[in-house]
Amino acid sequence: MSLEDHERHFDSLNSDLGGGSVVSERSTSGTFNGEEEKLHYIPIRILGRGAFGEATLYRRAEDNSLVVWKEVDLNSLSEKERRDVMNEINILSILEHNNIIAYFNHFLDKNSLFIELEYCNGGNLYDKINQQKGQLFSEEVVIWYLYQIASAVSHIHKAGILHRDIKTLNIFLTKTDLIKLGDYGLAKKLDSEFSMAETCVGTPYYMSPELCQGTKYNFKSDIWAMGCVLFEVLTLTRTFDATNPLNLCVKIVQGNWTMEVNSDVYSSALIKLVYECLDQDPVNRPTAEESSLFALLNSAMKKPKLSTVTDTPIAVVTTRSREVYFWGGGKFTPQKMDIFKGGSSAQHVCAGESHFAVVTVEKELYTWANVQGGAKMVGQLGHGDQASYRQPKKVEKLQGKAIRQVACGADFTACVTDEDQMYMFGSDYYGCIGVEGELGTEILEPVLLEFLVRQVSCGDNHVVVLTQSGDIYSWGCGEYGRLGLECEDDFTSPMQVDVPKGATISSVSCGSDGTFFLTGAGKVLACGNNEFNKLGLNQGISGLKNHPGEAFQGIPYITTLTLAKQLSRFKIHVIAPGKTHTAAIDARGRLITFGCNKYGQLGVKDFKKHQGVQVLVGSFGGKTLTKVSCGESFTIAATDDNQIFAWGNAGNGRLGMPADKGFGSEVCPAMPRPIFGSLHHVPDLSCRGWHTIIIMEKVLNSKTIRSNSSGLSVGCVDCSCMCTGLGQDGSTSTVDLDIEPGSETECRDRGLGGTLEDNTEECFLETPMVTAANQTGDSSCPLWLMKELEDAEFIPMPGDCDLPTPDQLLSFSESVTLPYAELKELKAAAAAVSSTTGLSVMQKSFLCTHLDIYYTLLIKKKKMLKN
Repeated sequence: MSLEDHERHFDSLNSDLGGGSVVSERSTSGTFNGEEEKLHYIPIRILGRGAFGEATLYRRAEDNSLVVWKEVDLNSLSEKERRDVMNEINILSILEHNNIIAYFNHFLDKNSLFIELEYCNGGNLYDKINQQKGQLFSEEVVIWYLYQIASAVSHIHKAGILHRDIKTLNIFLTKTDLIKLGDYGLAKKLDSEFSMAETCVGTPYYMSPELCQGTKYNFKSDIWAMGCVLFEVLTLTRTFDATNPLNLCVKIVQGNWTMEVNSDVYSSALIKLVYECLDQDPVNRPTAEESSLFALLNSAMKKPKLSTVTDTPIAVVTTRSREVYFWGGGKFTPQKMDIFKGGSSAQHVCAGESHFAVVTVEKELYTWANVQGGAKMVGQLGHGDQASYRQPKKVEKLQGKAIRQVACGADFTACVTDEDQMYMFGSDYYGCIGVEGELGTEILEPVLLEFLVRQVSCGDNHVVVLTQSGDIYSWGCGEYGRLGLECEDDFTSPMQVDVPKGATISSVSCGSDGTFFLTGAGKVLACGNNEFNKLGLNQGISGLKNHPGEAFQGIPYITTLTLAKQLSRFKIHVIAPGKTHTAAIDARGRLITFGCNKYGQLGVKDFKKHQGVQVLVGSFGGKTLTKVSCGESFTIAATDDNQIFAWGNAGNGRLGMPADKGFGSEVCPAMPRPIFGSLHHVPDLSCRGWHTIIIMEKVLNSKTIRSNSSGLSVGCVDCSCMCTGLGQDGSTSTVDLDIEPGSETECRDRGLGGTLEDNTEECFLETPMVTAANQTGDSSCPLWLMKELEDAEFIPMPGDCDLPTPDQLLSFSESVTLPYAELKELKAAAAAVSSTTGLSVMQKSFLCTHLDIYYTLLIKKKKMLKN
């Protein structure tokens, strides 16, 4: 089937297969918009009911995990209580920590609020203490609890959040005793560590003296509450107790504890930490970070729970050949760019709708056109004219500027220097140059913008930057709210974007008509066009007991930064938006795709519509993803084992494979397929429209440098590491050398290790005696030679303990200092062993060479001493 027939076939189908806007209704046929109907949540049991709603345990069908949905009846809440609930959602949505209750999703349905949270199956710390029935916890358990609580409090304080209600009832546990700090309804965002709060809130038993006295307070008030919790764990009783609130406040202010901590059971260091947290003066209390770094909490007591394998680093010097390829737009096979080699090797690449851009290791910027027919440029190449250069050309106007990063829009370009300066050039039709249209609609040369920019990203017609101060600015086309400025207006100059409180943006990524904002905690915020759910803003809710009506909550577009709820259960490291779909890589190296699947671009082995996010696990055989980029209806990805995969629409060479090869008659492969026969590391990758540009590295040689104690000489070639670039213990320190293919250096290195494809097998077969696989204990000596040495006659040397002096050496007989006969016999024995054990020529040469070296050194030593 040709591509045209394939597209006509899909166009003839119901648009529900891949297109159309997201809706929140069930179809009359009993299926949801062409997708097989299934429950997203399966109810398990009700965990509890209260005056304001209930909490129900569900099994999430997507990943078979247990989650809790809290339903809150807003009608029964006061205005303040409603604010507290929404405040908790806003706080939880930006936090990501192993010791903090994880937030996944929420939505409003008339007068009910539904919140999806992590399930803790071990109850809370209050119940855990009551279950002890007077039996004190061991110090190891107390330290384990304290360490986790301090880690959680330290994390929220770093995010500028004051909890204000830390207590045993709000500290939850799993069955493996993992602590989860929850209930952020009273939490408050402080602007800095020196900011103060005034409102008197919290649970009386855990209130600090400054709260009781009505004075201003800060993060140290949480430390007091943490000390009360620790005191309660140590004594199984409340820190302060009284018959009425007034008496309780008096005891707190005076520091009259209910009892002392048992010094016969607990160490003085632990007791000291408790009393430091309960110091009446907030200044004297430690911070949460200082508490988590306390020597006691990092002692051997918690190492069984927190121990990690540490390996001795091994230095690896790797020689690589770095090359740039591009394909698409009618070019079915990858085209190599010979200009980017040697000192001009590529460091960073970017694809635009009509052009490519490359930053070299020398920090120089090259651009060229990728359109067919020599179409006129509008300045996006930055060469001062409108010529359509077909080959890479250096942007001379930026000579002397160390370019760090480049980003391409549809017909404009942005670049950032090492000094954090940003230059723009190209079309200013939508105001993307950011100069308010003062220079015309076509900017042919780079223009400096007054910014200190950390990172820039460009959509088709808009720009978003992250400044060094952590602020976000956007400008250009505002359709669908892609600028995140709460409107759809266009802006011709940079406008600051409001970021949710507590969220720290680490990177920005622009799609064609939407924008993603990645936080330091791995959360994803988005704004713009959510067609096909390509921003991940929709949420499946079928199966919830008290919400039988809708299967999905759909958002067509959004003008403010909004949490991508479907990604909230992942810690995202990389996000790559395309025209109709998006791909992301999480902290575990898994690939996640969502959006339109009309051409199989989601990689899930079909062309059906999928409303939720898809985790591609089996498609890569457990491989870890390192790079991914999305073009128009296709996806390119690279793995950590140096393979490159492609899937989706193969038309016009988008997948880098000839029409008659690789994919056979398949025009649109719906699952990842490798597209290069040999292994290549991918430092950078970029797709846009029908085009892809990629940097590929081929390992020419890898040398492992070890200390003499490892049994191998410094500079010895370790061929067992050549494929992976890792030492035997998995810990390496690498130095990469870019070598021009075919150069003298490459030819010289081939004699040692060769290229990965040509010489790896030979290296393994010919030099096994220098690999770690053949080492025994701490020795690199082969077994046959070790056995020979064990059976050899012992040659006595004077002074078993002390080294002989030069005068003593001169007095020794020549048979002692120069064992000619023994050396000759050893060489003969080695030759005999090698002939019977089938050693290779290289192994024989290796042994004889080292014996000759030993022989020569002895002669030189003797002559030197005589002189």
